[in-house]
Amino acid sequence: MIVDRMALTFFADVQAWCALAGRALIRIFRKPGYYRDFAVQFDRLGFGSLFICLLTGLFTGMVMALQFIIQLKPFAATSYVGGMVAVTMIKELGPVLASLMVAGRVGSAITAELGTMMVTEQVDAMRVEGTDIIQRLVTPRLKAMLLAMPMLTLLTDVLSLLGGYIIAAGYGINPTMYLSAFTQFMVPLDYVEGIVKPLVFGGLIAMTGCYVGLSTGGGAEGVGNAAKKAVVASSIMILMCDFFIAKLIVVFR
Repeated sequence: MIVDRMALTFFADVQAWCALAGRALIRIFRKPGYYRDFAVQFDRLGFGSLFICLLTGLFTGMVMALQFIIQLKPFAATSYVGGMVAVTMIKELGPVLASLMVAGRVGSAITAELGTMMVTEQVDAMRVEGTDIIQRLVTPRLKAMLLAMPMLTLLTDVLSLLGGYIIAAGYGINPTMYLSAFTQFMVPLDYVEGIVKPLVFGGLIAMTGCYVGLSTGGGAEGVGNAAKKAVVASSIMILMCDFFIAKLIVVFR
């Protein structure tokens, strides 16, 4: 009985999440666009997450290069370090790590903000005034994340490659050798994968935060629980979708 209730609740949440996501996507192309709200959200969600993503990319690239050098040095194959760092970061770790960092920072912020508006009845007041809640509150955040997440991932990848070269240079690997290895490991489809993933992950983060936030109740305690739930759900969805996208890309190779 308990399992049945949990399963019904889970599938009801999935259905409601998909319905909200579909409505928000449709409203991206409708007016009013609330461009001021979009600009504010892009600044908060995008630029506000810049430092943590750059720091993550830099040190992840450094540690990846260090580990690859240790493993490849006995085989005199350290010239492949640049390509291995590139394929690892651009295809997998760059999008995933940047998205997880953003999910922890942005997902909780979106949920807490909308959750507070719910428990203080601000959202109900907007509905009474005839405001489209999805158009006003959800769509600007979704658009901001769809634009910001690929940019943040791109910068994370660049800093990771720079960090990898900093370590590789200490082992006598010159820039030409480091960069030439990219073409040996990377194909155009890999770069496409590196852009598609953060685009999907950004949508997941925004929609999960908005859905959980707009479902919040129970006062201040409910807002805290909702923020925690949104971060966990976003992280799990990112990891799951990462596998399925990678599997789909393999099919088209």
